[in-house]
Amino acid sequence: MELFEKLEAVVAEARGDADKFYGKGNKAAGTRLRKAMQDLKGLAQEIRVEVQNSKNG
Repeated sequence: MELFEKLEAVVAEARGDADKFYGKGNKAAGTRLRKAMQDLKGLAQEIRVEVQNSKNG
């Protein structure tokens, strides 16, 4: 559950950058948003592995 909470925190933090990028066209916010999405991808994979291991073991 700790990884899922971390994922939620990253999404919450990325929200501001998404608003700045899509609403105001701030390119630096777009870069930060892309980094946050990459972090989310890694966290999602970790969660998938954790769930699979829990199911099988």
